[in-house]
Order: sequence, then C-alpha cells, then structure tokens
Amino acid sequence: MNSTPAFDSNILRVKVKKRIGEFDLDVSFMARQGVTALFGRSGSGKTTLINLITGLSVPDWGRIEIDNRILCDTDKHIFLTPEKRSIGFVSQEGDLFPHLTVKGNIEFACRFGKGTGFHIPIKEVIELLDLGFLLGRWPNTLSGGEKQRTAIARALLSHPRILVMDEPLASLDASHKSQILPYIERLRDEFMLPIIYVSHDMEEVVRLADTMVLLDQGKNSATGLVEEIMSRADLRPLTGRHEASSVINVIVSQQDEFFKLTQLSFFGGKLWIPFVDVPLGTETRMRVRARDVLLSLTRPKGTSILNILPATVKEIITGNGPQAELVLDLGALLIASVTKKSISNMKLEPGTKVYAMIKAAAITHRALGLGGLRSRRN
Repeated sequence: MNSTPAFDSNILRVKVKKRIGEFDLDVSFMARQGVTALFGRSGSGKTTLINLITGLSVPDWGRIEIDNRILCDTDKHIFLTPEKRSIGFVSQEGDLFPHLTVKGNIEFACRFGKGTGFHIPIKEVIELLDLGFLLGRWPNTLSGGEKQRTAIARALLSHPRILVMDEPLASLDASHKSQILPYIERLRDEFMLPIIYVSHDMEEVVRLADTMVLLDQGKNSATGLVEEIMSRADLRPLTGRHEASSVINVIVSQQDEFFKLTQLSFFGGKLWIPFVDVPLGTETRMRVRARDVLLSLTRPKGTSILNILPATVKEIITGNGPQAELVLDLGALLIASVTKKSISNMKLEPGTKVYAMIKAAAITHRALGLGGLRSRRN
C-alpha cells in the first residue's frame, strides 16, 4: 500500500482555556505525524479537550489550528463547525448508522465527507482494515472490534487532516482489544497524519503512541516522548503507581527457535523475552514494570532468571508507604520497585552498583510497541 496523504506536514497546534463549573482547563500542546496520546485519570480534562478540538465545544479563550489552517481563534472570532474541521473522529462505541450496512456506512463518508486533507481509495481502506467479508453485514450483527474497524474506515474516508480516537478500545474486552490493536498500528505506520489517541490504558499508550500529553486537573503536567515520560519517577502519581514502569527503545537482535525466545538489544545490554515473530533489526519499545525488576548487590549464580544487567542507582524516590522506587542507569533508565526495608538492608543510595534482574516471562507481547520508532523516524 503506497498511498500518501495530500498534506504530509500536518501539525495540530492547540492552546485553549475553558471553564466548566468549578473545573478549569488550560492546555497547550502540538501533535505531529504519528500517535499523540492524551492520558489522564477520569476528570483530568480529556473529554473537554477533545470536544474543543473537534468543535463540539467553544473555548473561553484560545487558538486551534492544523497546518496553519485556523479552526478556532477567539481573539479573531473564528470558529469552524465540526463538519468544516477536516477531523476524522472515532468514539468509544463507533456510532455506526444502524440502517446502513458496513458498506453503506463507509460509502456515506465517501459521499458526504467534507474534509480537505487525507485522500485514500476506498479499496485500500477495506484492505487495511480487513473489511471485505463484512461489507454486507448490518451493525447489529457485528462484534465490538468489527464495529470499531468500520468506524475507523468511515473516519479515514472523510478526507481528514487528523484523526481523533476517543478511547476506541474502552468498550472492548481483552480478546477484542488484541484483535484491533494491530489494525491501529498499521494505520499509524502506513499513513502520515497525526492521530490524537485518548486512553486511560497505559499498555495501549506504550504500544501505540509516540508522544504523550499527560493531563491532570485540566493542565498538561508533562508532554514528551512516551519513553521519556514513563522514565520520570516524579510523574508516577499521575501515570499510576500500580503502572510504575520503564519504556526502553530496543532492536530485535536474535531469534532462538529452539527455546522460543527473542533477544532484544539496547544501548547498555541485551534482554531475552518470549518469542516474537518479527524480522531481525525490527525497532520497538519495551515496557518493563517496576514490580518485575529484582535487585542484587552481587551477580547472582544458579538462578532461573535469564536477564541480569549491571546498573547504577541514580535516584531513590520514597513515599508514605512501605515501597520506594529506584531509578537505575544501565545505559537506559530502568525503574525498580522495592521495599524501604530492602533499601536499608542493602544500604542502597545514589551511586550504588547493583545487578538488575528481569524475568523473560514478565515481558509479554502487550509490553511491546512494534513500529512506534519507525513511524517517528520516517
């Protein structure tokens, strides 16, 4: 598939303020090609921000533009209605027209889509999202994943400059999520348009997103590359302590067919994980949960753990509970969750040399973000 968008330099710029009751939103960020995740707890402002971007709500103050095309500017009294913004939108439920078949729903977008941006032939969309065998089906006969794939197709065929996906997997069970994630990855990797992806699921964010906007109480507390934000222990209260983890850029360097293992290399070491069927040289991101990292002052012997990496304690973050988080430098940053008692017993402090141990089985396929680096570099 070799389609290219009509505008390959689309950049979404957002700087808005909005007050709703006692809640104040004040957010500024920029989204380029690839996936920008809006991540935050319930009530952090994600829905309010999406409504402003798509034109469902008017900001009290601010400006929104795509590639210098102004969608909203309160100082200049400019406000484009949703249908004039060239934004493809996918909601949690898909919102398909119940009186139209799958084919009718996606053809509707072709006939009435008023976008001025991305053009792609309907045949390519059907192929991309594997909809060929569903075209004659009615929405009430589709699974949740099939509905969302149809909704994504309809959004693509509206000729958008950007896509906005508002928790598109939130209503799906784990099985259907795993089925649809590869389609979103293909969409991200094959087409050069910005995708705003709203989610409260950190595994989705790590797998799909290039950049993260971390929202808290109406403010963007941090904006940056996913791996950078996930490595910041000071943001752990916002990303979720139960989600404490590191994100490391890696390359597939070896496949062990006999033991069904894949080796990942990064600047500072190598790791074995359960077998992933991808070519050597594939770039990816790997998420390692802090709770899956064990520490030792000496190199362990006679252990079943395959991944033993020398590291240096860079920072120790303590809270009110029994746990603390250590930021380790092993060529990349790795976070480990240990008890304060262990820190005391091991006399750990910044500069202490340790060995970090990570079970291969702890890194599942859901912890990998295949293709994310490729989409950011191209």
